[in-house]
Amino acid sequence: MRVTLIRHTSVAVEPGVVYGFTDVDTASTFPEEAARVDRSIEGEIFDAVYHSPLSRCRKLAEACGFPASVPDSRLKELNFGHWEMQRWEAIKDPVLEQWYGDWVNIPAGGGECFRDQFRRVTEFLNELKKQPFRNVCLFVHSGVIRCALIYAGRLAVEDAFSVDIPYGSRTDIEL
Repeated sequence: MRVTLIRHTSVAVEPGVVYGFTDVDTASTFPEEAARVDRSIEGEIFDAVYHSPLSRCRKLAEACGFPASVPDSRLKELNFGHWEMQRWEAIKDPVLEQWYGDWVNIPAGGGECFRDQFRRVTEFLNELKKQPFRNVCLFVHSGVIRCALIYAGRLAVEDAFSVDIPYGSRTDIEL
């Protein structure tokens, strides 16, 4: 099964602000960015289309012609807990330095650690593999794409943040 993962477009949040689980709006450039994403999948037939329930992903799925795509909360970005909507440099939590050293196992801001997110995404992908689909599209977040790349054996956990996943980009994996 081929899975096409589309990262949401730019958001209306200043650079350097943490916004994982927070439902933030898309940037004013959304129409142009969504049109580019739509062209990147033009003519493709998907057996199923899913999206993170956060509006930045749902909105992009709709703009690309999938108003009936299925939301799944396991496709949300990492939950940064009480760090959400703070500037990285303004976070005074002493756990922040520990998290930088072990983001795989230490929950971010009391929310989730990367292992928690990977578990969620893995559960979703394991269920997806049981379906008779050949071509699926997911409108998601960079953290979900990183988890999917690890799941597909294309990326090691320790290298999860060494890969750039631009807004509105497309990543294909085979399951």
